[in-house]
Amino acid sequence: MGKDLAAADTTTAELFARANEILGYDLTRIMFDGPQEELTRTAVAQPALYVHGYACWQALKRRVPALDFVAAAGLSLGEFTAHAVAGTFTFEDGLQLVKRRAEAMQKACDETEGGMAAIIGAEEDGVRALAAAADVDVANYNSPGQIVISGEAAKIALAVGLAKEHGARKAVELTVAGAFHSRLMESAYVSLKEALATTPMNTPRVPVVCNVDAISVTEPDAIRNALAEQVTGSVCWTDSIAYMVEHLGCTSFIECGPGGVLAGLVARINKAIPVVSVSNCETLEAAVGQF
Repeated sequence: MGKDLAAADTTTAELFARANEILGYDLTRIMFDGPQEELTRTAVAQPALYVHGYACWQALKRRVPALDFVAAAGLSLGEFTAHAVAGTFTFEDGLQLVKRRAEAMQKACDETEGGMAAIIGAEEDGVRALAAAADVDVANYNSPGQIVISGEAAKIALAVGLAKEHGARKAVELTVAGAFHSRLMESAYVSLKEALATTPMNTPRVPVVCNVDAISVTEPDAIRNALAEQVTGSVCWTDSIAYMVEHLGCTSFIECGPGGVLAGLVARINKAIPVVSVSNCETLEAAVGQF
């Protein structure tokens, strides 16, 4: 995760080293060499995603200086990366926020018995009705036909059993540390809100679309509220992409981060919108050639 990018570019390597200093532990050792079990822990995975996504964009920008963007968004943790590249806060301040968020969410996971499940093939109204019936929350509207619910583990199991009655083709419990984007993350919401209140914020230089409302946020206090509420609220990714296309004039996207998950979701939301994914040296070179 980022190892080849750091080896190929001293500026990227310096960014990773700075992240290690800010965090107070060797994040990049875990990113580069694992073990997988450590990297996927919530407290580690979130800083890793933030640093890697930011590094991917910076590496692309250095190679194609004229390349720029007119709007930004990120799914869940990625919203912090979107604000960092849009200038809402510095890389360093953003990483401190992500560290606080990750540790608070890890603590909330350890203190609760939560779970999540993907509901496939159902309409949004059907999933909302299912969530109400099982007393769980809708965590992610990822794309049409792919919605994730979150809550107490026993209630998630109940919801999976009821899913077909609410129009789902199938329901799959996910292997996760806890019930993200649900009421079980309330303690993490409180902790992050405290940190956001003291973090310097600028008006982003381009619109940044927030997860909770799927609209652009520009005022610092509105940004603070959106980033805090996201911890317990739903990620409205389908509506966020639609908003960027319909209201912000976005005709293509660049995904910065591991894999091509967002590219796959965008393809389900709007097949006409191309997405270029950058995650390592190979995909970086392909993007440079394209742009």
